[in-house]
Amino acid sequence: MRIGDLAASTGVSVRALRYYEQQGLLASDRSPRGQRRYPDEAADRVRLIQQLYAAGLSSRTIADLLPCVTSQVSTPESRARLAAERDRIDAQIAQLKAARDRLDAVITYSTSPQSGCRVEADPPTA
Repeated sequence: MRIGDLAASTGVSVRALRYYEQQGLLASDRSPRGQRRYPDEAADRVRLIQQLYAAGLSSRTIADLLPCVTSQVSTPESRARLAAERDRIDAQIAQLKAARDRLDAVITYSTSPQSGCRVEADPPTA
């Protein structure tokens, strides 16, 4: 599959795919004309990379963890690294929930008579 096809099938830019290669996250072969060619399973790998990025992992961490996924070998080190990342994500989730709860409290207070805020009516819906 060519780089444009991989980009289209995954929703990832060509530039991002080149970056993934540069970081050692994705590999391609070259055609005789020098065009990148990816195996069909590259789309699944790109989706996994995207999920890991979305979870806040760095490209270095992803590069360290991908061989475990590819080789399907679970070592104590890889499990510890994955658990540490999961714990980091859990902490972020807890912080986001606390922020959301705080916003809910501010929203509720801002519409109460005690707030002293002038409450304007919502615009009519169509």
